[in-house]
Amino acid sequence: MIIITGGTGELGSRIVDQLLERVPADRVGVSVRDPERAAGLAARGVRVRRGDYTDPASLPHAFEGASRVLLVSTNQAGEAAVEQHVAAVDAARAAGARRVLYTSHQAADAGSLFAPMRDHAATERHLAATGAPFTSLRNGFYAATVPLMLGRALETGELVAPADGPVSWTAHADLAEAAAILLAGDDRFDGPTPPLTAPDVLDLDDVAHILTDLYGRTIRRVVADDAEWAAGLVSHGVPEERATLLLGMFHAARRGEFATAGPDLEKLLQRPATPLRTALEAVLARVGTP
Repeated sequence: MIIITGGTGELGSRIVDQLLERVPADRVGVSVRDPERAAGLAARGVRVRRGDYTDPASLPHAFEGASRVLLVSTNQAGEAAVEQHVAAVDAARAAGARRVLYTSHQAADAGSLFAPMRDHAATERHLAATGAPFTSLRNGFYAATVPLMLGRALETGELVAPADGPVSWTAHADLAEAAAILLAGDDRFDGPTPPLTAPDVLDLDDVAHILTDLYGRTIRRVVADDAEWAAGLVSHGVPEERATLLLGMFHAARRGEFATAGPDLEKLLQRPATPLRTALEAVLARVGTP
């Protein structure tokens, strides 16, 4: 039995769909916080059980009979995130999983300027300490993050954000397919994988140029002061702690933490990775053009 946590989430649901193209449904299970949301998967023959990282007592039943478990990382950050990941790793091992896979990040490092990267590094250390086989998927930064950074750029013609740096933006769909290939039995990677990223690195100035080309209107990149940008978030209701965390993403980007790109994702997929331009085209299709 192959178990996927977060099977109804943006990444997890895509992984399940890809895995079902490769193995019979009766070999696939999902661990989800709300089984009702997974009714469609149950109808397709997938085993659905409640499993919640914040409720470790729920995990043994969710992972029962697992040969492989894919742990999709939590959206939380800090000590709570690491505690949840550790509990999930231990529960997967206790359930008898021969290999645990974990959705990490290309920039996982204890010294990262972006807090979630430190959480990924701590989780990887725990995986290694178990002494059992694991695969830590060093995923590229999700391309879906870029539309969230645009603000009112399409309205004002100005993409305003703190100074950034090059990032190998990578599509959810590509990373989901890669995870499914590995879950289905490809054990080419043991421990942390090489960076699973799109081959190109782009900063927000590049994004502005792509938007200009797609939108037919000049989008200008404007660099905001760090403190003023964070204060603006807080003034719009974002908790100060969250604003500080998000600012750390820009600090890490300008230090080059997300600039690593490699061929391994495309080798695994046996096709080109999805370019960021495609994700931005989808944004414009939703909002329309003038």
